[in-house]
Amino acid sequence: MTPPSVLDQQAASMLPAVERELQRQVRRMDTPGMSPFHRMLEYHMGWSQARSRRPPGGKRVRPLLALLVCRAVGGRWQRALPAAAALEIVHNFSLVHDDIQDNSPTRRGRPALWKVYGMPLAINAGDALLTIANLAILDFSRGTPPRTVTHVARMLQQACLDLTRGQHLDLSHKQQRSLTVRAYWSMIDGKTAALISACAEIGAALGGAGTPAQLRYRRFGRLLGAAFQVQDDLLGIWGDEAVTGKSAATDLVEGKLSLPVVYALRLNGRFAREWSKPARSAKRVATLRSLLEEEGAMAYATRQAKRLTNAAVAELEALHPREPAASALNELVRRLLGRQA
Repeated sequence: MTPPSVLDQQAASMLPAVERELQRQVRRMDTPGMSPFHRMLEYHMGWSQARSRRPPGGKRVRPLLALLVCRAVGGRWQRALPAAAALEIVHNFSLVHDDIQDNSPTRRGRPALWKVYGMPLAINAGDALLTIANLAILDFSRGTPPRTVTHVARMLQQACLDLTRGQHLDLSHKQQRSLTVRAYWSMIDGKTAALISACAEIGAALGGAGTPAQLRYRRFGRLLGAAFQVQDDLLGIWGDEAVTGKSAATDLVEGKLSLPVVYALRLNGRFAREWSKPARSAKRVATLRSLLEEEGAMAYATRQAKRLTNAAVAELEALHPREPAASALNELVRRLLGRQA
């Protein structure tokens, strides 16, 4: 039997602690008369009614990243658990609202929260998750300098603001049905990279790193977040449905302006002409997918994912993180690029 990797060893100790902290934070809603509300949050977080072949709670990449960076700069990762939980809860808040705004019926291979409980209750549940995340940050008030608590809270709020900016761009461009490559990078900088960069920066701050190192870790996180999104775009078109939990045709049917699509539209070739037609049957989706491959869009997006990943690794190595977190972070970056879901 192959021994567990450094990343697996680190995750084996960190992720159960993250899960306990997440449950502790979400338990704020488990008050008299609020059991149905609490069950809604449990469902979305993946702790009940799984009904899925995939782990319904997600991969918990963001809290793991924050804790690994905290350890990489010499801090005690256990102290960063409230922040790690806050970051994951913010991510889940955004998913609740994204599914409603995108009219997406599934999340992680099972019905999205709004499909189970209705749109009004789901919106309210998303609001509750965002509030819980903000309260989680205040749990640092004991034993942590107030200046550090304020600094971390400000970073989290800035990431939340960036999320709304990215979502605004995404929703706006969907109405326009066009997007430049430059606008694509700006959009994902808000939607995906902002929160992942906040994970790295907050982890560094709570580990005791100085401002220059925090900023470098933020850049590392932005590069990693951008690579993560491009890989997600590739999986949204060419991924294995049995692994991803959603049809590989979904992004093309819904007209998602992912990087392969944006690149091919810029060429103004056959794909662009097919894309402009409104109805998208299974046969036409297969045609669109083939045209993306023929016109080099798949290869272009793959190159961009590798370029961003290599840049993230180079930034990380320049920071000289401490072991064993250094090896775990490097492996995490590589694993995210090669992931299938």
